[in-house]
Amino acid sequence: MATMSAPLRVCRGILKELRASMGQSYRQSLAYNYVLDQFRKNKASLSVTGEQYCRAQQEAHHDSHTYLCLLTATRNHLALHDLYHGKGERSIEQAAGIVGLRLPTQPGGKGWEK
Repeated sequence: MATMSAPLRVCRGILKELRASMGQSYRQSLAYNYVLDQFRKNKASLSVTGEQYCRAQQEAHHDSHTYLCLLTATRNHLALHDLYHGKGERSIEQAAGIVGLRLPTQPGGKGWEK
């Protein structure tokens, strides 16, 4: 099983993703208040000793980590969709540039001559 990052890091990551999706007014959103309330509510259970194993705390941390993964993957998907989604007919140079290639500049050239 992969190790999960610290709860504070997950909370900051979720808030960062909210800021990226909503802009600077993310602090007035219901999602921001909900995330902070949930992390504050579970903060008391973070100081549990090793003898008092708390499954609910582990589940809450796992759920928050999964939500952060979802937000990050959604943002990356939208960025890739905007980059590669068809925007009509492209020229040969544009299509080659998308995948990182350059066309030859002269017949029989190798493509890197000026």
